[in-house]
Amino acid sequence: MSAALALYGLKNCDTCRKVKKALEGAEIRYAFHDLREEPPTKMQIGHWAAAAGWEKMLNKSSTTWRNLDDAQKAGVTEKKALALMAEHPTLIKRPIIQNGPTQVFVGWSKDVQDEVLS
Repeated sequence: MSAALALYGLKNCDTCRKVKKALEGAEIRYAFHDLREEPPTKMQIGHWAAAAGWEKMLNKSSTTWRNLDDAQKAGVTEKKALALMAEHPTLIKRPIIQNGPTQVFVGWSKDVQDEVLS
């Protein structure tokens, strides 16, 4: 991947730091966007969900998720999940790596590393 990637995460997230280090080591250009400082638009979140799957994006192990009330967590549909992630960007599993308009990766699994760093 020679084009610059867009990396979405949190600056204090350990996984995001690992991704930055790996990209820099592979000499891959990227632009980092902190989800707290630059919250994604509903349209961006919808695009990522269409490309990667909203279930994969919704971080149910986050502190933010645990702090939601039971009514917010009950019966989560795609529409509800996208609205929650727009309202609480820290519910988005990190990192989101976007390569061009159609390629979106969620998280930093071995498969994602192989694809992004190749």
